Amino acid sequence: MKILAVCGMGFGSSMVLKMSIESVLKSAGIKADVRTADIGIAKSETADVIVTSSEFSKLLQNKNIPVVVVKNYVDKKEIGEKLLPIVQGEKKGS
Repeated sequence: MKILAVCGMGFGSSMVLKMSIESVLKSAGIKADVRTADIGIAKSETADVIVTSSEFSKLLQNKNIPVVVVKNYVDKKEIGEKLLPIVQGEKKGS
């Protein structure tokens, strides 16, 4: 499973988001390839799930990839509540 952590420039906040995602997935016993991307790369990149802010989610909705919108990139509880149901659904469908 490939997950993209997306921010405006592709570093900084997306790296923080990536680390939070990895922590949530590790706690749940889920393995995934989590990568960072800026909005331009994310538009052309393939992934199973995208995690980003509401601002950038609007630009990615037409990719036919689930987009998880988070308000706080370091809030592991929020990330887990929004991301895990999608990731676990993907695993069951695989």
